[in-house]
Amino acid sequence: MDQLLTRFIRALRNADVRVSTAETLDAFSTVQLVGYGDRQLLKDSLSLVLPKTADEKAAFDACFDQFFASRDRDALRAPEVHDANEGGDTLPNESDRHGDAESGDKSNGNAEANDDERTAELQAGNGDAGGGQARGNRTGRGRAGTAISDTRDAASSTEQLGTGETALPQSDLGQLLTRANSIEINMAINAAGQQVRVHEIELFTQKGLYTRRILDAMGHAELQQEIFSLSDSATLPDRRLAQDLSRRRDWLRERVREYVEHQFLLHADVTGRRLRESLLRNVRLSSLEQRHHRQLQELVQRMARKLVAAYSRRRKVFRRGSLHVPRTLRRNMKYDDAIFDLHWKSVKTDQSKVFAICDVSGSVANYARFMLMFLYSLEEVLPKVRSFAFSSDLGEISNLFARNDIDAAIALALRQYGSGSTDYGQALSDFRRLCLDDIDRRTTVIILGDARNNYGDARIDILKEIYDRSRRVLWLNPEPRSMWNTGDSEMRHYVPYCHQADECGTLTQLERVVSRLLLSHR
Repeated sequence: MDQLLTRFIRALRNADVRVSTAETLDAFSTVQLVGYGDRQLLKDSLSLVLPKTADEKAAFDACFDQFFASRDRDALRAPEVHDANEGGDTLPNESDRHGDAESGDKSNGNAEANDDERTAELQAGNGDAGGGQARGNRTGRGRAGTAISDTRDAASSTEQLGTGETALPQSDLGQLLTRANSIEINMAINAAGQQVRVHEIELFTQKGLYTRRILDAMGHAELQQEIFSLSDSATLPDRRLAQDLSRRRDWLRERVREYVEHQFLLHADVTGRRLRESLLRNVRLSSLEQRHHRQLQELVQRMARKLVAAYSRRRKVFRRGSLHVPRTLRRNMKYDDAIFDLHWKSVKTDQSKVFAICDVSGSVANYARFMLMFLYSLEEVLPKVRSFAFSSDLGEISNLFARNDIDAAIALALRQYGSGSTDYGQALSDFRRLCLDDIDRRTTVIILGDARNNYGDARIDILKEIYDRSRRVLWLNPEPRSMWNTGDSEMRHYVPYCHQADECGTLTQLERVVSRLLLSHR
């Protein structure tokens, strides 16, 4: 049972639930107290020990139900094998089962290919996939021989042998299936799964590979050889046993397929999502298709929550100040010099202001979308954010975010200000007119744009005035640095009046910039 809990904790960690060593020990103590008998009691008890946040509790509930669902299904019904001439619930013959299994595998693969198409597009030449393909080729040659043997099994299974004396199986797997003890069979499947490390499955294309490996680990080859020998036997009891073992072998294949499918959903589904997210973090936002936007929005929001959690704690510690020793000693004299009340040297600080100026023209609209989403998801640690959008004329869009949710506000801003020829000089003039008087030493100005001004007046004098008044001016350019000073780009003129100019073409780069911004605003 300790191994069962260890595997469950591994699945939790794979599902992005942080579980420390101390929490693992607490979970073992909890299981010793409540046991595994009452599933709901076990779930409620472990939910008090392992997950810590609302997101982790939701992930814990889903992972628990999925992990232990297989344990509920592990009371597998033993294969009831009837004679082909009798009525009742009979197992299908080998040829039907074999054909259905192959067609089912193909349809399942096609359906799952749609879900994992994004991974296939973003991940070209994955090492494990290549290794899996090579192993699959080797396995394929083995399957060719198996197909021939299955044809022989199908021929023997159609033979009407009736009821009567049946020989005894000699192979270990044949004896296990003949005993029809579901607990023993489940234990054998689980043991074989651990032996072949099925929890390392990553891609849906590996399900057939791991199914074959588990069957081989259970002794499938010996069982096949026994079935061949019995099928060629001249005695009727041997041929009856061959038919019986063929049906039970087919039943076992289905059980192993279900087990591998469950392990894939439990382990590889989350691993695949992590792989896609890792790739999306480092892909240039301009090259992503519309269908990736929903996943990117979820990723941005999750990244923002992590930053909020990290920097809200840091800001609390930072602003608490240092220990005020004289006051602490005076206030604790009544406790006979025992220190109960701590007093800190606190300094009142004014909240910083952030002005975000975003180019929402067609070339950089995607970058502006995720930049604004990032900033407004950090409201807890950046409460004073004013945002402006432009392509030629500039306007404030802060009120859009006050009245609408983030997605709707960004869509409205792009619709209102996204048309027209890009004119940075006009945008800077409008910004100066609207809020130059509000800029002081507590203000950070963020400009997101490619600085391509269509050879118009860049109005560098306005940017210099903003630079002199503000605390920091950050310019985030989504283009590679090698393109900054080409064509109609004005970056060579704007950079001297920026405290910092960074490339910001991927989510990883955007997260790094926002993290530094939060660090400077503690």
